[in-house]
Amino acid sequence: MKHKVVGIVGGMGPAATVEFFARLVRATPAMRDEDHLRILIDDDPGIPSRTEALLRGGPSPAPRLCAIARGLERAGAEILAMPCNTAHAFLEPMRAAVEIPVLDMLAETAARVEVDRVGLLATEAAVRAGLYSKAFVPRGIAVVAPSPEDQAEVTRLIAAVKAGEPAGALRPRLRRVVAGLKAQGARAAIIGCTEISLLHDPESPLPAIDALDCLVDATVRAALGEER
Repeated sequence: MKHKVVGIVGGMGPAATVEFFARLVRATPAMRDEDHLRILIDDDPGIPSRTEALLRGGPSPAPRLCAIARGLERAGAEILAMPCNTAHAFLEPMRAAVEIPVLDMLAETAARVEVDRVGLLATEAAVRAGLYSKAFVPRGIAVVAPSPEDQAEVTRLIAAVKAGEPAGALRPRLRRVVAGLKAQGARAAIIGCTEISLLHDPESPLPAIDALDCLVDATVRAALGEER
């Protein structure tokens, strides 16, 4: 059976792109090399900051994202995946720029939630832009954001991961933020930032739904031509 070629719009950040690729390989049902997917990756850390664009009127990443999407399409990609939650604020321009499907990480995550109230661990830009609320509220799922102090801590944790600080030293700090979400009535935590995905914490006070895993599952299904 011919698999569809996957294009990855990466670089946001590079470590998260590597993690997505690794999880994609692990999730693919394969017994030999030939059973795996063909994957094209454009890892471009020079894409303008999504946070600066959304919060402070910085340069929009949309033109570069669209250019990367078109380049992957020309290279033979038949579906595109973008392992960056905040960049999904620019999903529609990307979809308009290409003829191939661009998967929606946030919608895929919303489809996996089975509780009515979730806490969100994401960039300040994603929280303030309401990206997850737009995906979750139509499904009757309330989204709980961290307190301003805890959101500032999430921002620091994201920066620490990007800087290569050890995950073991960061997990206790993340755990305190998740405990705050639980105190607000959240019944699960959405890992809505791919840097936070790198801090997988088996001792989390709440069950976690990782958007990166949701995108992995959607990508494998799409590449194999499977329905949900």
